Amino acid sequence: MAGIFSLDGRKALVTGANTGIGQAIAVALAGQGAQVVCAGRRACDETVSAITEAGGTATSLTLDLSDPMAAKDLFAGAGYSILVNNAGTIRRADSVDFAEEDWDAVMDVNLKGLFFTCQAFGRELMGTGTPGAVINIASLLSFQGGIRVPAYTASKHGVAGVTKILANEWAPHGITVNAIAPGYIATNNTAALREDPERSKAILDRIPAGRWGDASDIGGTAAFLASPAATYVNGAVINVDGGWLAR
Repeated sequence: MAGIFSLDGRKALVTGANTGIGQAIAVALAGQGAQVVCAGRRACDETVSAITEAGGTATSLTLDLSDPMAAKDLFAGAGYSILVNNAGTIRRADSVDFAEEDWDAVMDVNLKGLFFTCQAFGRELMGTGTPGAVINIASLLSFQGGIRVPAYTASKHGVAGVTKILANEWAPHGITVNAIAPGYIATNNTAALREDPERSKAILDRIPAGRWGDASDIGGTAAFLASPAATYVNGAVINVDGGWLAR
């Protein structure tokens, strides 16, 4: 008998799966038996190799969500029942200097692309009567303001809101929609912070767990949210931050 955490027979799309958190999520889903399509602007060969070498099933797909409609025809007849929206981008500048083109670039990927990818996925599942799960990657900046990242902060607040409205609308169709808000995770994106002794210490001093998160911490949470164990978890934004927001 399959366990309540099993993803056997399920097909998942993970965007931004070539490295970091997206890669860890793809590996975690495959570890529970899902067939994983690893999507990114660049080839996800390293992720696919890690999965197949461990006995899982994965393929790579080029998908550039700087075009927010890039996934609009991706789901029709393709058999997906899990969607993880992890692809994202960030631009940094003081709010008084932030350029319109930078605002649009961030919003197109982080919020508009996420919404219309969800829309295409949900439309297909509702049309076929297939239950499923959407997992969006939010941020601590879905709750906080941050500094010098106005578009990113606005987009991640938006991700939390989109997650909740889709959960409300799609629950009657057996589709759960949740989000994960990662804390400070040891990835390429945080390398500069971790290499700065003062900044790293300030971060660690606030985290009750006393350590940087590992990308696998996010992967495990995503695998849970995609599984039958989480069918009554809906519209949640789950902090995976070692206690940062509780501090």
